[in-house]
Amino acid sequence: MKRNKVISIVLIVLLSIMGVISYGIYWAFFDMNRLPSGEYLTEATSPDGKYTVRAYVSSTSLSADAVRGELVFHEKKGKTKNIYWNYRESHATIEWLDHQTVVINGHKLHVPGDKYDFRRE
Repeated sequence: MKRNKVISIVLIVLLSIMGVISYGIYWAFFDMNRLPSGEYLTEATSPDGKYTVRAYVSSTSLSADAVRGELVFHEKKGKTKNIYWNYRESHATIEWLDHQTVVINGHKLHVPGDKYDFRRE
Protein backbone atom coordinates (compact mmCIF):
# COMPACT_ATOMS: atom_id res chain seq x y z
CA MET A 1 0.00 0.00 0.00
CA LYS A 2 2.79 2.43 0.92
CA ARG A 3 4.67 1.64 -2.31
CA ASN A 4 1.61 2.54 -4.46
CA LYS A 5 1.33 5.88 -2.68
CA VAL A 6 5.01 6.69 -3.35
CA ILE A 7 4.65 5.73 -7.03
CA SER A 8 1.53 7.92 -7.31
CA ILE A 9 3.30 10.92 -5.78
CA VAL A 10 6.34 10.46 -8.05
CA LEU A 11 4.08 10.24 -11.13
CA ILE A 12 2.16 13.38 -10.13
CA VAL A 13 5.41 15.30 -9.61
CA LEU A 14 6.84 14.12 -12.95
CA LEU A 15 3.65 14.99 -14.83
CA SER A 16 3.58 18.43 -13.19
CA ILE A 17 7.20 19.10 -14.21
CA MET A 18 6.49 17.94 -17.77
CA GLY A 19 3.45 20.22 -17.89
CA VAL A 20 5.46 23.25 -16.78
CA ILE A 21 8.22 22.50 -19.32
CA SER A 22 5.68 22.03 -22.12
CA TYR A 23 3.96 25.32 -21.31
CA GLY A 24 7.35 27.07 -21.18
CA ILE A 25 8.24 25.81 -24.65
CA TYR A 26 4.84 26.91 -26.01
CA TRP A 27 5.15 30.33 -24.35
CA ALA A 28 8.69 30.93 -25.60
CA PHE A 29 8.31 29.71 -29.19
CA PHE A 30 4.64 29.51 -30.25
CA ASP A 31 2.59 32.09 -28.32
CA MET A 32 1.26 34.63 -30.84
CA ASN A 33 1.05 37.26 -28.10
CA ARG A 34 4.86 37.36 -27.94
CA LEU A 35 5.41 38.29 -31.60
CA PRO A 36 7.52 41.35 -32.40
CA SER A 37 5.49 44.48 -33.08
CA GLY A 38 7.10 45.47 -36.40
CA GLU A 39 6.59 48.46 -38.68
CA TYR A 40 3.11 49.42 -39.89
CA LEU A 41 2.28 48.36 -43.47
CA THR A 42 -1.43 48.69 -44.13
CA GLU A 43 -4.91 48.04 -42.75
CA ALA A 44 -8.44 47.24 -43.87
CA THR A 45 -11.76 47.55 -42.01
CA SER A 46 -14.54 44.97 -42.27
CA PRO A 47 -17.65 45.98 -44.26
CA ASP A 48 -19.74 46.29 -41.07
CA GLY A 49 -17.04 48.28 -39.25
CA LYS A 50 -16.69 45.80 -36.36
CA TYR A 51 -13.09 44.84 -37.09
CA THR A 52 -9.91 46.21 -38.62
CA VAL A 53 -6.94 44.10 -39.62
CA ARG A 54 -3.61 45.91 -39.38
CA ALA A 55 -0.47 44.46 -40.93
CA TYR A 56 3.09 45.00 -39.72
CA VAL A 57 6.42 43.78 -41.08
CA SER A 58 9.07 42.60 -38.69
CA SER A 59 12.63 42.89 -39.97
CA THR A 60 15.78 41.81 -38.17
CA SER A 61 19.30 41.30 -39.39
CA LEU A 62 19.24 37.70 -38.15
CA SER A 63 16.22 36.41 -40.08
CA ALA A 64 13.99 37.05 -43.08
CA ASP A 65 11.09 39.47 -42.89
CA ALA A 66 7.79 38.31 -41.42
CA VAL A 67 4.29 39.81 -41.54
CA ARG A 68 2.08 40.03 -38.46
CA GLY A 69 -1.66 40.65 -38.77
CA GLU A 70 -3.48 42.16 -35.83
CA LEU A 71 -7.28 42.12 -35.47
CA VAL A 72 -8.74 45.22 -33.82
CA PHE A 73 -12.13 44.85 -32.10
CA HIS A 74 -13.94 48.20 -32.42
CA GLU A 75 -16.83 47.15 -30.17
CA LYS A 76 -14.37 46.25 -27.38
CA LYS A 77 -12.65 49.65 -27.21
CA GLY A 78 -9.83 48.78 -29.57
CA LYS A 79 -8.83 45.43 -28.03
CA THR A 80 -6.38 43.63 -30.33
CA LYS A 81 -5.50 40.03 -31.11
CA ASN A 82 -2.75 38.62 -33.35
CA ILE A 83 -4.35 36.50 -36.06
CA TYR A 84 -1.66 36.24 -38.76
CA TRP A 85 2.07 35.45 -38.72
CA ASN A 86 3.94 34.42 -41.85
CA TYR A 87 7.66 34.18 -42.47
CA ARG A 88 9.51 35.37 -45.57
CA GLU A 89 6.99 38.08 -46.41
CA SER A 90 7.51 41.82 -46.49
CA HIS A 91 4.16 43.05 -47.82
CA ALA A 92 0.52 42.50 -46.95
CA THR A 93 -2.61 42.39 -49.06
CA ILE A 94 -5.78 42.42 -46.98
CA GLU A 95 -9.22 41.83 -48.50
CA TRP A 96 -12.52 41.39 -46.67
CA LEU A 97 -14.88 38.90 -48.37
CA ASP A 98 -17.74 39.54 -45.95
CA HIS A 99 -18.30 40.79 -42.37
CA GLN A 100 -16.27 37.96 -40.81
CA THR A 101 -14.02 36.58 -43.56
CA VAL A 102 -10.72 38.20 -44.38
CA VAL A 103 -7.97 37.11 -46.77
CA ILE A 104 -4.42 38.10 -45.83
CA ASN A 105 -1.81 37.31 -48.48
CA GLY A 106 -3.96 34.46 -49.79
CA HIS A 107 -4.82 32.94 -46.39
CA LYS A 108 -8.56 32.96 -45.65
CA LEU A 109 -9.51 33.52 -41.99
CA HIS A 110 -12.90 33.64 -40.30
CA VAL A 111 -12.62 36.21 -37.54
CA PRO A 112 -12.51 36.41 -34.64
CA GLY A 113 -11.74 32.70 -34.16
CA ASP A 114 -9.27 31.73 -36.91
CA LYS A 115 -5.51 32.31 -36.89
CA TYR A 116 -2.75 31.62 -39.39
CA ASP A 117 0.72 30.89 -38.02
CA PHE A 118 3.33 29.44 -40.39
CA ARG A 119 4.95 27.61 -37.45
CA ARG A 120 1.85 25.40 -37.13
CA GLU A 121 1.46 24.46 -40.79
